[in-house]
Amino acid sequence: MDEKRKRILIIGGVAAGPKAAARARRCDPGAEITIVEEGSFLSYAGCGMPFYIGGMVEKHEELMATPAGVVRDVAFFRNVKDINVLTGTRAEAIDRKNKTVRVTNLATNETYDLPYDKLVLATGSKPVRPPIPGVDLAGVYTLGNLDEARAVRQAVEQVARRVVIIGGGLIGLELADVLGTKAEITIVEMMDHVLSTLLDPELSILVERVLRGKGVQLILGSRVERIEGDGNGAVARVVTTAGSFDADLVVVAAGVRPRVELAREAGLDLGETGAIKVNEYLQTSDPDIYAGGDCVENTHLISGRPVYTPMGSVANRHGRVIGDNVAGGRDTFPGVLGTAILKVFEMNIGRTGLSESEARRLGYNVQSFICPAPDRAHFYPGSKPIIIKLVADASTRKLLGAQILGPGDIGKRLDVAVAALSMGATVDQLASFDLAYAPPFSTALDPLTHAANCLRNKLDGRARSINPLEVKKRLAAGEDFVLLDVRTPAEFNEVRLPYPNVVFIPLGKLRERAKELPKDREIIVFCKVSLRGWEAQTILASLGFTNVSFFEGGIAAWPFELDTSPRQS
Repeated sequence: MDEKRKRILIIGGVAAGPKAAARARRCDPGAEITIVEEGSFLSYAGCGMPFYIGGMVEKHEELMATPAGVVRDVAFFRNVKDINVLTGTRAEAIDRKNKTVRVTNLATNETYDLPYDKLVLATGSKPVRPPIPGVDLAGVYTLGNLDEARAVRQAVEQVARRVVIIGGGLIGLELADVLGTKAEITIVEMMDHVLSTLLDPELSILVERVLRGKGVQLILGSRVERIEGDGNGAVARVVTTAGSFDADLVVVAAGVRPRVELAREAGLDLGETGAIKVNEYLQTSDPDIYAGGDCVENTHLISGRPVYTPMGSVANRHGRVIGDNVAGGRDTFPGVLGTAILKVFEMNIGRTGLSESEARRLGYNVQSFICPAPDRAHFYPGSKPIIIKLVADASTRKLLGAQILGPGDIGKRLDVAVAALSMGATVDQLASFDLAYAPPFSTALDPLTHAANCLRNKLDGRARSINPLEVKKRLAAGEDFVLLDVRTPAEFNEVRLPYPNVVFIPLGKLRERAKELPKDREIIVFCKVSLRGWEAQTILASLGFTNVSFFEGGIAAWPFELDTSPRQS
């Protein structure tokens, strides 16, 4: 062997590792590249596992295939990439002084050392398995790798009719979506709302409405106390602080933790989040050891703070940067925005940047706005609604984050928000983006542009608006104010807010009937999406009403109870 060949050793063969290997090969055709993978499957789409479990992806090999349908197995990496892959091989220890890694062949128990010039840690994450009595019963699964996904799918197809999912995060909700037509689903979540780390509460409640509408039982703000068996070693029920729920399949989807044991024992620095600390080049505290994927922490591009964001998209971006750099490059990874997107039944859900809750905790002077809109021209067939919440710093007008959900197209708007956040845009700059328009694709003013303009009006003091959560809180406290509904009679007859302080005056009649409203009481206006609500606010202000606002999102984004009972015209 040519002694001058650079030896690149990669620990981990799922996402960041294979990506780093493939990129390094393109950058250095002469390097000796080896991947060590403890499992038997390589370079698979872990984020696709829920869809394989639900049967939308027929064969697990599809998760390992290239777009051309070629399975990325050991032979593929050897023949196409000239990369040596050792599956079923566990990395045991790193000798940084001698630049070797001790590995064990799990089939033969043979232990030996592999030398390296550059080492890459792509050890990934492992599912959180809470210390709950009964968690080791048959029929209780996590979703950490493809073997576990195959086992869950087999259980669903053969025996599972009552499924309890522990955890109401991204994976838990995706599982509820794909299994909702195959079994009775119960989600147990210890926080007060699902997706509590992704969305603000008023949007989480809208997601919960969809889940309940599909028959999913939500047990929120509750802990699992134990999992009980049937006497034969198989799961029978889950006991929580809110009661007991029968189950023949339990999936623990309570998050993941970074696999850092190898790095810790080698004396590499760990960060505040408990994941491996890396610099902008994705080097660890040892410059010859790089790390990427779910085992490392990242810098948040808005807050500048270290965060742990285990996402397949991030892992692949890490892999490319690392592949460049182990081959002699100086590419950098700037950080993350915590961007995430998922589908729950007919609702698409996405977020990027900071939520309002996060921004307030970090001390920003927060201003936000909730704006429903059609995803394309309302007259074009197939137009569907979406709801956008933008969060900004009122002091600088800088955009801090976006949350978008609804049955319509949210992906385009979410990615535009990502671009705006990445460039440090203000809300005003976002509103001026020259976005594509034709009726099949968008509205003349894109929903994101419209949301930005609404937030600009609020920042400028032109629009006085209230978040629906605040309205609900004040209703519960029995505060004295008027809720003014300015929709049409047909809209009012179809659905209404069920409160005694609601006054109905259609917008077209407001000027002539304004005298019916008290000037000495607060008035909160609303309509379907609160566009007319804001217009009503300006009309009343011109007529001398001084204490008028509107609640954001209107009926379309109202996350609480509604009255849909029949009503005579």
